[in-house]
Amino acid sequence: MLGKLGKLSLLVCLAVGFASAENIPAGTPLTIRTDSQISSATANAGQTFHANLAHALVVNGKTLAKSGAPVKGKITYAKSSGRLHDSGQLTLRLTSVEVDGKMVPISTSAYHAKGKSHTKGNVEKIGGGAVAGAVLGGLVGGGKGALIGTAAGAGAGTGLAAATGKEEAVVHAESVLTFTTTATATIK
Repeated sequence: MLGKLGKLSLLVCLAVGFASAENIPAGTPLTIRTDSQISSATANAGQTFHANLAHALVVNGKTLAKSGAPVKGKITYAKSSGRLHDSGQLTLRLTSVEVDGKMVPISTSAYHAKGKSHTKGNVEKIGGGAVAGAVLGGLVGGGKGALIGTAAGAGAGTGLAAATGKEEAVVHAESVLTFTTTATATIK
């Protein structure tokens, strides 16, 4: 058992330890600038990425990390685009930030990116092919030719949509993204 003096010493040691440790509280925003492009076409879940703080990390009026401090993150979900449907998707999270020369583990909200919708572009390509086929078929073969040309043109438009239809999710190099810490991180 600790005597009164021992308990007091223990409390003083704990107080000193907590005073020297700083925290990044849950709910703290971190705005970063990505170092390189991240695309759903080539990214894999679990892959890391690098970035830098776009703004200083300030907690309770104290700057813990200056603008430009290194940040690391992880791709937690990556799905490549289909040809005619299912746009590409990416989910990113931050895993650490440099404070006083040490990488401090952090947990953050997710950033989600999704490629453009296929619908409008596919409709334009397929519909445009059908119209062009109908016009051409009508000129060559009259009404029956227009009907055949419509089907042929729609098929060609579908082929064009399939050949050019990937809509990947992309986070460009130098993109500025904001994350929020989801748990308190202790800096020792």
